[in-house]
Amino acid sequence: MNDQLQRLSDLPLREDLQGKSPYGAPQIDVPVMLNVNENTHRLPPEVHQAIVNAVGEAVAGINRYPDREFAELRQALAGYLGHGLTRENMWAANGSNEVLQQILQAFGGPGRTLMSFPPTYSMYPLLANGTGTTYIAGDRSSDFTLGAREAADQVRAAAPSVVILCSPNNPTGTALSLDIVEAVYDAGRDSNTIVIVDEAYAEFAHAGTRSALTLLPGRQRLIVSRTMSKAFALAGARVGYLAAAPEIADALRLVRLPYHLSAITQATALAALAHAPALLAHVEDIKAQRDRIVTELTAMGLSPAPSDSNFVFFSGVEDPGAVWRALLNEGVLIRDVGISGYLRVSAGTEAETTRFLTSLRRLLGT
Repeated sequence: MNDQLQRLSDLPLREDLQGKSPYGAPQIDVPVMLNVNENTHRLPPEVHQAIVNAVGEAVAGINRYPDREFAELRQALAGYLGHGLTRENMWAANGSNEVLQQILQAFGGPGRTLMSFPPTYSMYPLLANGTGTTYIAGDRSSDFTLGAREAADQVRAAAPSVVILCSPNNPTGTALSLDIVEAVYDAGRDSNTIVIVDEAYAEFAHAGTRSALTLLPGRQRLIVSRTMSKAFALAGARVGYLAAAPEIADALRLVRLPYHLSAITQATALAALAHAPALLAHVEDIKAQRDRIVTELTAMGLSPAPSDSNFVFFSGVEDPGAVWRALLNEGVLIRDVGISGYLRVSAGTEAETTRFLTSLRRLLGT
């Protein structure tokens, strides 16, 4: 045991946290970083300036607490999503992880359970641990797909307090059909299960893919979470949000910290939302590079999964760990997601994507 772990073990840490590891992805400074599904496009100049101006105005009143209800931001988010949503349907926090954490603080906790279906976003069990919620890992098919009946049967059997469905799923990239969401919601009726559809990558889905936002009317226990980190290129600003019945936001008010969204965060998000068309134009570029990656990996004899996200999950290399290290040595960082036989790469700019594909092709000798 190293000194740091020894010092940690000397503290009266909660028993359910002992031996746990924090979330982490390598933060290595290399020329091409395609490992954490960031939007690698810089903000358009007009958006950059709009945010600088908005933040400057916010700083003028920084001696005062921000709007605790972030009413203007909630209204802007409702306008962006559409679907008849209003300010009362919206909630926001410091990244979608904090949104999910607040949901678990309100609806999870000791004696309650969270269910999701691995492989999926690795933060879900960590959020469960942090809130004292017991985590239940559901099952997928061997090809990582999830069917409506099998998902509903598992929810009915486990009767979890909360279910998270990630769509498009991370790390596989595939979107769930809405019949799965409906089946899981109905299966949780007797257990009064909160159902969250994590749509962090929704803007990257293929045309015609329906959002779970369309299912919200009449479903009090359904929550759709989103983020501004990906499509809006605001990963460093930490803005996540959800849409749900108004009483969901009322529940979260019971657990949120006072003034949890800073004036700087609110100003940044509002300026970005005011320039949504310019930012979403980059989304189309990213989708084109994602589809290019799928096409070229297939041509190399690899097996990429269909992707509705800004990344591609693929198999077919003999030693994924060795490929990951070899790419890193060439200045290209992708993600070893810890699933045997698979790697994941984010779709970057055209130049970054070319660098990745050229390096991989050379390593594989294709």
